[in-house]
Amino acid sequence: MRAVVVAVFASVVVMSMASDAPGQPAAAPAPATRIGYIDVQRVLARSAAGVAAREQLEKERAGIQKEMDGRRQELEKLRDEIEKKGPLLTADARRDKQEQFERKRRDAARAADDYQKELEKKEAALLQKVLQEVGGVIERVGKERNYYLIIEKRNAGVLYAASEADLTDEVIRAYDREAGSKKK
Repeated sequence: MRAVVVAVFASVVVMSMASDAPGQPAAAPAPATRIGYIDVQRVLARSAAGVAAREQLEKERAGIQKEMDGRRQELEKLRDEIEKKGPLLTADARRDKQEQFERKRRDAARAADDYQKELEKKEAALLQKVLQEVGGVIERVGKERNYYLIIEKRNAGVLYAASEADLTDEVIRAYDREAGSKKK
């Protein structure tokens, strides 16, 4: 990405130097090259579709948390039973209870890991969907406003960007308008 920015800058400098060469006819001034950036994280956090995706994930996360809390309570109950009644049980019965507790603890740990992986997959899929939809909006905004290049702020290594080059809020508004018109 930096190579593209450097190449664009170099071509603008070369074009302006060529027009100032002595003995050469003055060329028409080169059009200004417009470069903008988008903060995709802000789009995901503030756009209606991004907020809806996060809310959907939070609902699923809450459901999973409720199930995991139930498993935890069951394990605590079983552990308390082993601690309180353990001395009264036969060695075989105590060992069976302990094995039952360990099996349920392992199952709960596996389930928690599986749920976490499932949530991560769903989050990636939802966010990917939003990003694909936003891609078309970014392209349209870029064409309408005659931008030569639009980059993603966080991953492009932008060290400085003027606030006038920030198209994020405009893309959010356009994306929300477009998403709203599709629902109707």
